[in-house]
Amino acid sequence: MDSDRVVLYEDQRIRTAWNEAEEEWYFSVVDVIGILTEQRTARDASNYWAKLKQRLKEEGADQLLTNCQQLKLKSPKDGKRYLTDVANTEQLFRIIQSIPSKKAEPFKLWLAQVGKERIDETIDPELTIDRALETYLKKGYSREWINQRLQAIQVRKELTDEWQNRGVQKGVEYAILTDEITRAWSGMTTRQYKNLKGLKKENLRDNMSTLELVLNMLAEATTTEISKQHSPVTFEENVKVAQSGGEAAGEARKAVEARTGVPVVTSKNAIDFSQVMSLVEAATSEQEEE
Repeated sequence: MDSDRVVLYEDQRIRTAWNEAEEEWYFSVVDVIGILTEQRTARDASNYWAKLKQRLKEEGADQLLTNCQQLKLKSPKDGKRYLTDVANTEQLFRIIQSIPSKKAEPFKLWLAQVGKERIDETIDPELTIDRALETYLKKGYSREWINQRLQAIQVRKELTDEWQNRGVQKGVEYAILTDEITRAWSGMTTRQYKNLKGLKKENLRDNMSTLELVLNMLAEATTTEISKQHSPVTFEENVKVAQSGGEAAGEARKAVEARTGVPVVTSKNAIDFSQVMSLVEAATSEQEEE
């Protein structure tokens, strides 16, 4: 746990902790409640949280309260660490839904909007692609990169469908096989790759260059094809197939690096890519004006 992070909301502090094993952020509940309900002191926020817990029990949210954890977070008063109630993002949004406050209302409206969008996407899956395209454009990605990213999503879907057909279990087993593929072509596990790029919960593929995306697609597409040809039965056999598929892309990576003289895998992430794209767009605009 990294328990020394503080985020700001309207210039007010919210203590956070990052769980690398779960890839999950945890937030101090009393800090969030204190801000949204405009409590004058930390004790007032704690008292409000105590009353809110009772209300949540009455609403039948016992599982939520059971799953909430306590972590030792640094006190802003004396700098010492005290056990503090924390919640992950999902739990925090559920808590906010029970807070009758004007400041909490924008979160509730946003959650309602997201819920409607998910229902619409279930009815018409094409909306998911349209929304993804719109989101990537807003983040500053080029259309060329977006086309590769959407293709990567399709390649990944074909791979997971193949795993499902071979009896691989979602969750841990998917993660293990993904790690084997990533290690075989890039030389790093998924977590090591994300650490290199300075990522926490962000999607690794969203922070890959076009060339990194292409090689990752090659690794996953090759794994899918090998699996179809060899029909692995046990999980151990699926691991060997994943390694083989990743190694094929790894050989391609080494060939590219030998010809270009520069590494394919770098620490650059989405922020670096968007900055480059902004510069390119600015230069293009200047040329058009001239």
